[in-house]
Formats: sequence, structure tokens, C-alpha cells
Amino acid sequence: MFAYLARGLILGGAAAAQPGPFQAYLLGQTLKNGWRRTLPAAFAPLISDGPIIVLVVFLLTQTPDWLLTLLRFGGGLFLVYLAWGAYQNTKTAVSPQPPPTDAARQSMLQAALMNALSPHPYIFWATIAGPIFLDGWRQSPGLGLSFMFGFYGTLVGGFMLFVLIFATVGRLGPRANYGLSWFSAIALFGFGLYLWWQGITTIF
Repeated sequence: MFAYLARGLILGGAAAAQPGPFQAYLLGQTLKNGWRRTLPAAFAPLISDGPIIVLVVFLLTQTPDWLLTLLRFGGGLFLVYLAWGAYQNTKTAVSPQPPPTDAARQSMLQAALMNALSPHPYIFWATIAGPIFLDGWRQSPGLGLSFMFGFYGTLVGGFMLFVLIFATVGRLGPRANYGLSWFSAIALFGFGLYLWWQGITTIF
């Protein structure tokens, strides 16, 4: 059991530490709404990954190319939309406005949708995590569950740590908030364009 738990811990930590659009989104939301309202967004993979795991691991032996291409275009469009929202935040970064009362729920829902529209979780579960989980589950359900516990423990924990770090950096002052807001907007826009480029290259 320890071997599967260790695999989950390592893979979850590596996934959380890898720079990506999710981390850029957490940065923007932390600067906009504060760490308390952004922290629930770190749990978004627990919401979005369930259907992904069922679709990829239990229903499909191989994720079809057309689905990945569709996800790239849809995910890229949603990231550009989030980038526009992050750009709007740069206008109020110097003198921030009070966040809406439902900011925590909105952050979690947006984060879950962004994860569901990204092709990377499908590829990850189809090629890396899925085979490990199924191998452990076939031996004993406890082995598969220990892998899941380790993976999501470090993944969610890593995202929560990022939120706290971003909140600490954001306290450096209005100029730091302004620069970080711009960084979040540019990063989200860049990841969106990258997904579009991946989708175009798979077609042509």
C-alpha cells in the first residue's frame, strides 16, 4: 500500500508544482478576491476529475483524438475569457474593490470548468495515472484508493500552498498587485493560444 501511496504523493506533487493555467488562474483570483475566497478553488480537481476518470479509465481504452482536439479549442477559448477577466482586474489592482459575496463559489466553479475543458487531465489519466490506479485496484481496492489519496492530497495541498504564497506576495503593495495581475492575464492568454495552436496542428 505504501508503494501506491508514494506514487500518488509524487505524481500529485509534481502536477501541482508544474506551471500551468490553473496556477495562473489561482494567482489572479487571489489578487482579486483574497486568499480566503480563492482557497476553495484548490479543491476544483476533486469536482472535475471524477467524470474525467470515469470517461477515460472505465469507459475508454484510449482517449479519441477528436475529443482531445475539441477540448483544446474549448479550453483555449475559456482561458482567453479568463485572461480578459484577469486583464480587467489590472484596472483595479492599485485600488482593489470589495469582492462579491459569492466569489468563493464562482472561483471554484470556474476552476472546475477550466480543468474539465483542458485536454491534459484526460491525457494524464489515460496514460499515467489511470494504469497505476487500475493496477492497484485489481489487486485490492485499498491499493487503488491509497494512490488516489496520495495524489489528491499533494495536488490539492500544493494548490492551497500556492494560494497562500500568492497572497503573501500580493501584500507587498499596489505595484506588486498590478504586476502580478498583468502576469496572470498574460499567462492565461498565452496558455489559451497554446491550446489553440495544439488543436490546429492536430487537424493539419
